[in-house]
Amino acid sequence: MSPSLPRSGITLAALHRLAAVTVLGFASGLPLALTGQALQAWLTVEGLDLAAIGFLSIVGLPYTFKFLWAPLMDRFECVAALGRRRGWLVLTQLVLAALLLALAAASPKDSLRVFALLALAVAFASASQDVVVDAYRTDLLGAAERGLGASLGVMGYRLAMILSGGVALIWTDAQQGGGWSWPEVYRFMAGVMVAAAVVSLLLLPRLPRLPRAEVDASPAAGGGRGAARHDLLGFLAVLAAVAFGVVVSDRFAPGLAKALVGPWLEGSALPAPLRQRWVDLTALLMGIAFTLPLAAWVARRVRFETLLAGLSSYFAMPGAVGFLFFIVLYKLGDAFAGSLMTAFLLKSMAYTSAEVGVVNKVIGLWLTIGGALVGGAMMLKLGLWRSLVIFGVLQLLSNLGFWWLAVGGKGSLGGALLPAFDWGFVKLAAATPVDGALLMVVAFENISGGMGTAAFVAFLMSLCNQRFTATQYALLSAFASVGRVWVGPLAGVLAESIGWPDFFLLSTLFALPALLMLWWQRAPMRALEAAPSAA
Repeated sequence: MSPSLPRSGITLAALHRLAAVTVLGFASGLPLALTGQALQAWLTVEGLDLAAIGFLSIVGLPYTFKFLWAPLMDRFECVAALGRRRGWLVLTQLVLAALLLALAAASPKDSLRVFALLALAVAFASASQDVVVDAYRTDLLGAAERGLGASLGVMGYRLAMILSGGVALIWTDAQQGGGWSWPEVYRFMAGVMVAAAVVSLLLLPRLPRLPRAEVDASPAAGGGRGAARHDLLGFLAVLAAVAFGVVVSDRFAPGLAKALVGPWLEGSALPAPLRQRWVDLTALLMGIAFTLPLAAWVARRVRFETLLAGLSSYFAMPGAVGFLFFIVLYKLGDAFAGSLMTAFLLKSMAYTSAEVGVVNKVIGLWLTIGGALVGGAMMLKLGLWRSLVIFGVLQLLSNLGFWWLAVGGKGSLGGALLPAFDWGFVKLAAATPVDGALLMVVAFENISGGMGTAAFVAFLMSLCNQRFTATQYALLSAFASVGRVWVGPLAGVLAESIGWPDFFLLSTLFALPALLMLWWQRAPMRALEAAPSAA
């Protein structure tokens, strides 16, 4: 355990640790937009249709399954000379740099399948880096440092998203920004990841090495090298099960989906390409329904010990199953509304790349940071449960702002003129008009989203058992990303089928189940507030 902050002030060693988690927060946040909003902007510029863009959001799938390989990164050292965690950090960051270079060389228009596979690999490496960063931060910081360390980590994360999801849009604006191509942006981001790997290699504090007995011990089976072997074989078996599920689904699911929904679609007024998208979506859901139970069954059969022990510890807690449903649902409406936000603003509302980059990505993300800080301060007075309720209601109302924008809000509040600037790393060649309605809607959405995130992260932390922090936090955060990853395919099809106004009304309805779950689970959630681990 790292020493806590002394009463007299912050030591140089503590500053070193806090600086380290800030830098790692930046490295962790950078790839997310490159497989999300920035990728959407690239695909929109290339002329892909909304349904195809929605389906490609499935490349974020590894974020929902990172708990499967988190136990391996807990148990094994990647490079012994670098100590615990740092070897994995350097490896994942260098792999990310290589994959971003490969993605920059691919063409989404001419080889969409190869492009999608590369984007999926970037998401896998990014999710792996997240696992290590979360574990390193937990191991590095003392109890008194964790509140400040978590805030600085979030700040670094959001600053990275401003760069990769906001400044990048300004760079690619031919008239107002630098006129970069998207491949040039991705090559630059690859260079940033190489710099992050150098920092991880040379400047991060080294963690103390765990005793060999502790490394080899298995909480579930009594330990030994056999338990480590079970973990490795268990992961490989689960990976093989997933691959088998994908192959079987690819072979049989399309035909079954066509037989299931084809007759209903034939009688509809939908155009043929959109009917095929519904068939594809049904086939995808059928494949998931087959693959996930198969992987879970295999994990039990091969005794994936560290994973099973972490899961057993979590499910022994009162309200554990209900908490998982709540974790999926709390950000679902928010994720649904935001899943195609860049495509909505650029394609449907016809805002320029520079305007979207400045308002939705730069100003918006700063407001998210502000909302998170305000939310954290309010939680001191409100407590966890009431904060989740109030911030959840605000998140629901923010979706109605985009409905209003879609039905005619653009231009209704006037606007402002953002003056030209040149800061070296980003510039606007000429003054850019900023729509007042867009600014208001984005401001409310980001502030409420930041407040909700602050309460939500505190909730996730209160659920973790310290013995299984890496595995359990990976599991819980994977469930939290389900909405963001899985709603994309459905969102793209629905947006084209029912139009944007009805789409945003539907996203508002999707936020209601989480509020009902909050009322149903109020007793176990309030118990978390009283527990020492929740303080």
